[in-house]
Amino acid sequence: MNIKFKKLNNSIIKCKKCPRLIRFSKKISKDKRKQNIDETYWGKPVVGFGDLKAKIMIIGLAPAAHGGNRTGRPFTGDKSGDFLFKCLKKTKISNQSISTHIDDGLKLNNTYLTNILKCVPPGDKPQNDELKNCANYFESEISNLNNLKVIITLGKIAFDNCIKFYKKKNTINEKLVFKHGAKYKLPDGKILIASYHPSPRNVNTKLISNKMIFNLLNKAKKISAF
Repeated sequence: MNIKFKKLNNSIIKCKKCPRLIRFSKKISKDKRKQNIDETYWGKPVVGFGDLKAKIMIIGLAPAAHGGNRTGRPFTGDKSGDFLFKCLKKTKISNQSISTHIDDGLKLNNTYLTNILKCVPPGDKPQNDELKNCANYFESEISNLNNLKVIITLGKIAFDNCIKFYKKKNTINEKLVFKHGAKYKLPDGKILIASYHPSPRNVNTKLISNKMIFNLLNKAKKISAF
């Protein structure tokens, strides 16, 4: 890991800007799920993961209560991650089709996986000030990924906050509408691709499918000259 990311990740892990989120993360770490009762939960802000030479960045909303908040890695140990990594393996972005724990040997090819919010929010509903507090970390991740070409946002909140970040420093005249598969050119030349979140609810209601994510990931690979 390079020095910039090492410093960034240390700052994220030690962050206590949002007392509500810190309390909730610790509460979950004590009130464990039955199937994870013997495990030691991470219970802290969760840093991004992947190839630091990545051309593609995939952004979710926040760590899952008994997923990333338990394992310490985004989309690891939860059903959304199970769905996502099957698609990442099929598109040869991941070396494994499942992500279970932080030392499971998982590697991402040319891709970096992170969340807009680094801590799990109660009810999966972050407050605006919490998203604002995390914006600097998101900015650092983008600026430290020197080869980044494509940003994939999983879900509307990740999409909206990515746009909000860019609007702080740039004028965006085009109306950017959240729609699965929608593609937009950002002011710095990067391409933003919107995707439905691979949550169990979206999968069960058929709002999203393996084929939809598979096609979207292949589109991102093509655009980024993966």
